[in-house]
Amino acid sequence: MPTKNAKARRAAEIPAGFPRAWVEFVNPSDLSEVIKADLTWLTSSWTCIFGQGCQGIYKERPDDGCCTLGAHYADAADEQRVERWAAELTPDDWQFHKRGQKRVSETDDEGERKTRVVDGACIFLNRPGFPAGAGCALHTLALRLDKPITETKPDVCWQLPIRRLFREVERNDGTTYTEVTITEYERHGWGAGGHDFDWYCSSNPEAHIGVQPLYLSCADELTALLGKKGYAQLARYCDERVASTPDPVDQMAAHPATTAALIADADSLRRSARSAAGPVRS
Repeated sequence: MPTKNAKARRAAEIPAGFPRAWVEFVNPSDLSEVIKADLTWLTSSWTCIFGQGCQGIYKERPDDGCCTLGAHYADAADEQRVERWAAELTPDDWQFHKRGQKRVSETDDEGERKTRVVDGACIFLNRPGFPAGAGCALHTLALRLDKPITETKPDVCWQLPIRRLFREVERNDGTTYTEVTITEYERHGWGAGGHDFDWYCSSNPEAHIGVQPLYLSCADELTALLGKKGYAQLARYCDERVASTPDPVDQMAAHPATTAALIADADSLRRSARSAAGPVRS
């Protein structure tokens, strides 16, 4: 269970269990799949704020973001792909280029393969002060080569905090399909270990400041998860939801972190306006 101090640190985070709006449709990219999409999450204003207010999952390492523990590979193909792209990194891209020539992966205590941890965080994480800037070297590589990050980064890194779940479903008539759920990777998705995070972004208003809704800002990631046709259909449903109620504050089952961020921003603007106006005269 989380400690009292941990609960206090997460005071701004919206707890799980709020209402969500969903849509289900057959994936035109794969007719054996039915996509179950969380419109509340996908039309939220969440955005990655690494280096722009992200406090990191551990308070003693705020500059790490969510990279402190390294990244667990989805499978052998994921590991091999990452290692191929690591070979493309130069010393200008990557702070730990020299140390990475020996190996970039390791096995954890439970026998799972993951990226290597060096000096307290993922080997691919460039630390503050590095000339190319802080952040993931594989992300920097994708930007330099004009590639989507879905090609260069470990699967878990480019997917988070989007969560994809699979479930085999049998209908009453005996036919089956694969249900593919696309939703928010909430804190509790990490199991008991999620309690150990001092800060988590997905339902925190501090991270719900995106200029675009998530389904647009993460188009590459969602396309990689659902296929081009699947993403196009999903985007149409999201477009309709946004167009029907442009102001998220008035939206049915809007993400409460997005709503809280908008209200906080409006309150800040009002305070600024009052301050600029000076004292009210009688």
